[in-house]
Amino acid sequence: MADAAFVAPSAAAARLGRSTPAAVGCASTRRPLAWRSAGLHGAATASHPQMVAAEPVRSGAAPLPTPPSDPAASRLISATPEWAALMAHKRDVIDVSHLRDLLLDESRTMALYAEHDGVSLDYARQRVTKDTMHLLFDLARAANLQGKMAAMARGDHINVTEDRSVLHMALRAAKGDALVVDGVDVNAEVWDVLDRIRAFTERVRSGEHRGATGKIIKNVIAVGIGGSYLGPDFVHEALKTERDAAQAAAGRTLRFLSNVDPVDVLRNTRDLDPEETVVVVISKTFTTRETKVNAKTLRDWLHDAMGKSPDVVAQHMVACSTNMEGTSDFGISPENVFPFWDWVGGRFSVCSSVGALPIALQYGFDSFERFLEGARSMDEHWQTAPMERNLPVLMGLIGVWNMSFLGYSTRALHPYTEALLKFPAHVQQVDMESNGKHVTLDGDLVDYPVGEVDFGEPGTNGQHSFFQLLHMGQTVPCDFIGFMESQNPICEEGEPVSNHDELVANFFAQPDALANGKTAEECRAEGRSEELIPHVTFLGNRPSVSLLLPLCNAYTCGQLLALYEHRTAVEGFVWNINSFDQWGVELGKVLAIKVRQQINQTRYHNRPIKESFNASTARLLDRFLNGSVGCAFDDIMVDE
Repeated sequence: MADAAFVAPSAAAARLGRSTPAAVGCASTRRPLAWRSAGLHGAATASHPQMVAAEPVRSGAAPLPTPPSDPAASRLISATPEWAALMAHKRDVIDVSHLRDLLLDESRTMALYAEHDGVSLDYARQRVTKDTMHLLFDLARAANLQGKMAAMARGDHINVTEDRSVLHMALRAAKGDALVVDGVDVNAEVWDVLDRIRAFTERVRSGEHRGATGKIIKNVIAVGIGGSYLGPDFVHEALKTERDAAQAAAGRTLRFLSNVDPVDVLRNTRDLDPEETVVVVISKTFTTRETKVNAKTLRDWLHDAMGKSPDVVAQHMVACSTNMEGTSDFGISPENVFPFWDWVGGRFSVCSSVGALPIALQYGFDSFERFLEGARSMDEHWQTAPMERNLPVLMGLIGVWNMSFLGYSTRALHPYTEALLKFPAHVQQVDMESNGKHVTLDGDLVDYPVGEVDFGEPGTNGQHSFFQLLHMGQTVPCDFIGFMESQNPICEEGEPVSNHDELVANFFAQPDALANGKTAEECRAEGRSEELIPHVTFLGNRPSVSLLLPLCNAYTCGQLLALYEHRTAVEGFVWNINSFDQWGVELGKVLAIKVRQQINQTRYHNRPIKESFNASTARLLDRFLNGSVGCAFDDIMVDE
């Protein structure tokens, strides 16, 4: 690795400029949050209290925007008659209904279903009636949902805080489709990069492009974090055991280095031959700290094995970036840099070079193109299907209903295939980084809950982990994803059904169990003692949707990706928030710079811990520096 001497903890401790909590001032002037009850338009009701954070007092700062006091003048969607109608409907109809009874209404149950291109959506186990859906469609019209969807598709700058278009759908448009935005033929630019990726990956896979020592490239380590990692890794895991993709990847290895933790470096490089490995550095600006550090570490790994000839980096490192100067300074050849654009948010970038390069290197470009085709199918459906049959719109409106009206702040995703084990993590970022906001596009504080907490695991593993809470604890709306066929069909002699049938039996059973529950009378009929009945009674009335697809492959993964991206956008459009910026990610990065400087200055240059840190942070920094190992550096970091 890099030339650096390690400093033992005792030596590091001896060089500390020790700082005690008593000597450190607390920079915070914020008061603890107070809480007040608020109902519709801020008016509390006894039956439907809503917890709303009172604004903390900020010393020397202008007050944050607050919702208008006159509901008639409000720009909030919660001030509309359509919102009020849904609140009344919830109170008068839904609050006095139970899913076990709603499911007995065959007309309702059959109506709450939609499908597109092999994807079936059953939402009969949601706490909705046909009237609920009509009212939600009215709300969507009041929010100008379809107008906002069209504005996104044509490239309007709907990301207003960054003055950018939102064009991840353009990444999977068919070659030759006309899309000119701000005077630029976006489709032509996208396909120029995709064609270059196809050519490069075919040269690598055929052995035409070899390593610096002449060996054939068999291994890929993709270096990125967040959207530069989660989306491509989800696709990789999904294709790893799909028949056609697995055949195309025979003898090849793809790994993802995302965490700056050096343990992740070890796990990714262990048992790989550097001479047979290409490193894909994924960073739009080529300045992301974690990615830059990991890229340098892997460059050292390559140099340690093959020397420091410029050919080593030129033959073994490529990049997905727009920073041509930065990648060139790093040693990466310009022809091996594959750009993407500022209108692609990181969490929406898997269809760009970010996903295309590693996936095509491992599985061939044809597999990646099928993935794009599946996403394109769902894109076209989202833009053209009426709301009543539009899968992303239906799922988005249900999300708004569950979060903002029923008060369910979490949501769980259960794919019933191990191939989608990384899909819940990708959806977490897509949804929580997008809709984790507290103000509208107009800068008004929202007075309604937005932005669910997403989590999940593949079935049936999740059933033996957190389903106890789902059945008997707090209510968590669930998405169940099942497939008609398995990637790896197995039948065991003596078993009544195949292994895959065993799996999907749970896919069908769990939603009904959550919806219907189990009454005390049913427990008594089983002979349960009266003492035990409270413990074995299930309240039910827990909502879910079920998605059923033919087979987990590149095409259906593209469909699922676009479906969940658009569900997130629908929710944001109705809530009138900006789903396409992520300012909350930046604050922690900025503060990390300050801590990084302090570690450098104290550990290596005997500077005391600054009083600008609060007492808690100063104490933990002192403890860390007193007991950890570092490297000896000559340079001192100055304020950036």
